[in-house]
This record gives sequence, C-alpha cells and structure tokens, in this order.
Amino acid sequence: MNREARGPWYLLTGLLLGAVLGVAYAWMVQPVEYINTSPASLRSDFKDRYRALIASAYMANSDLVRARARLELLQDADVYQALAEQAQRTLAEGRSPEEARALGLLAVAIRQSSSAAGSGGVPTSGETPSPPPPATPQSTTNFTATLQSIPVITTTQAAPLGTPTAPVTTTQVLSVTLAISPTLPLPTARSATATPSPSSIRFATLTPTRTPTPLPTRTSTPTPGAPFVLDSLRQVCDRQWTEPLLQVETLDAARQPVSGVEVLVQWPGGQDRFLTGLKPEIGPGYGDFTMTPGVTYLLQIAGGGQPVPDLTTPECEDATGTRYWGSWRLIFAQP
Repeated sequence: MNREARGPWYLLTGLLLGAVLGVAYAWMVQPVEYINTSPASLRSDFKDRYRALIASAYMANSDLVRARARLELLQDADVYQALAEQAQRTLAEGRSPEEARALGLLAVAIRQSSSAAGSGGVPTSGETPSPPPPATPQSTTNFTATLQSIPVITTTQAAPLGTPTAPVTTTQVLSVTLAISPTLPLPTARSATATPSPSSIRFATLTPTRTPTPLPTRTSTPTPGAPFVLDSLRQVCDRQWTEPLLQVETLDAARQPVSGVEVLVQWPGGQDRFLTGLKPEIGPGYGDFTMTPGVTYLLQIAGGGQPVPDLTTPECEDATGTRYWGSWRLIFAQP
C-alpha cells in the first residue's frame, strides 16, 4: 500500500497517541507542583483547614490583628460570614467541637472589632479626613532657652580665712542650646542623669505624660467546670420572627453573655448543634435553631448541661385573631 492509499489517518493517529502520552506524562510522571502559592487559590477544603489553624492560633495568643491579616489572604467577601458558616458546618458534620468553638469565637471577635471600628475613630464614606499639618521649613535653627523651672547650678564659695562672715552662695542660670534638624523630629523629654562634680549640679526629671488607651472589651468566657442551668423559659410571640425558633442565651455567673457555647438539639431521628455568639447583632451570647411544627425537641448545653425536653412549636394569635407560629426563649446561666 502506498502513501496515497493510506490517506491522512496515520497523521491523526500520531496526534492522538502523542496527546495521550503527553497527558499521562504530565499527570503521573511529572505533575505540576504549586509552591508558595496564594491562600486565595486554594481549594475550598484547604481554605477551611487554613481558617481552622488561624482560629486555633487565635485561641492560643488572642492576637486578633494577626488573625485578621491572615484571613484577609483568603480574599473572602465576608470574613465573619465565612467563619460562622464553617463553624456551623463543623458542628453539623460531627467534627471537633473545640475547632468549631474556636471558629465561632474568632468570628464573634472580628464582628465586634469591625463594629467598634465603624462607630468611632475611622472616617465614614461621607466624611472628609482633615488635611495633615503643614510641614516645618527645612532649615536648621539654633536658639537658646532658659529653663526657669529646673533648679540651677549652685556653687558655694568659701570665705577667706579669718573672716567671720557666712559663705557666699552664687546662683547661675543654666542655659541650654538646641539645634533642630530639618529631617529629624524633636526628641521626647527623657530623664537626665548628672555626672557628679565638685559643684552641686541638680537636674529635674521630666516625665512625659501619656494618655492611657483603653483596652477593647471582650466577651466573657464560661467558668471552667461550671455547668449551665436553665434560668428561664418563656414563649415568644412576635411577628418579626418569620419562622419558629429555639432562642438560646447563655450567661456566666456574673450575668454577662457568653459566646462560643455549644448547644445540642435532638428530635426523633436526628440531632443538630449550634454555637452562641454568631449573631452579635442580636446579642453576644445569643444563638437559635429553626423548629419544624409538629416535632418535639430536646435541648441542652453540650458537655453535660441541664436538658430541656418536650419543646414543640407554640401557637400565637395576634389582635386580629390570625394564628401564627411562635418561638421559645431559653436563658441558661452558670451558678
């Protein structure tokens, strides 16, 4: 058979064989390795692991600034939402409760810090920041300042021998000459240390006045080993809730809200978990669970808290006689 009889099929066969061999070499013999890639390019499961490691580090050192900087490398549209959703997924999948609690606490801390930054100190979009002060002339100026408030050099001279008069005391004014550099700022006041000399030289210590910066308030943490006990249970009839909820609020012994507390909800044929504090706009120690009408629930704080059984969706009625589903409000507190 000559070349004209074979036609172009042998070329197509060669191309297909080469493509198969190239893919096999690239996938199995020498696959592509990513080194020092950006966290934003990771797969979703690797991003979850990255957030979990950041949350664990935050639980160890409480460094919120570093945790926020690390999370920004993932380029999430909403850092708080990503952490809160991962915390709920971790609980729903039955994985480590400690990891879910760390993610929840970090989400609450980021939400609170964002709210505090938005309410003070940072100009909003409608404000115009004030311009910086004008720069000082770039020239070197020498001047002499007389320090009236500092004790001056005092020299005591003895009287000649045989003269019954008292020693003569001469007071001299201490004059200081300062050279201002055009590129360096003036140094702050520091304590001066005098070198002993025959004449009594005394220097005053200038102590700079500093305005203390208040530390940011942090959400209370539960007392170790103290169980949560049901403090109150009441029915909530409010039209603002579009679905029936199990609303839980956790307080410590000082009646302060506690975030990051795991709550277990069980019903015939299933169970679920959620954390308090993931909705700080309602309350720092608040969490909720959506009920299904006709289902009986048992709720308790995970880790041995007091169980609350027989929770069913209550019925409410408004002023016009229209009936709708209500909610339950449970408050747990540590003794």
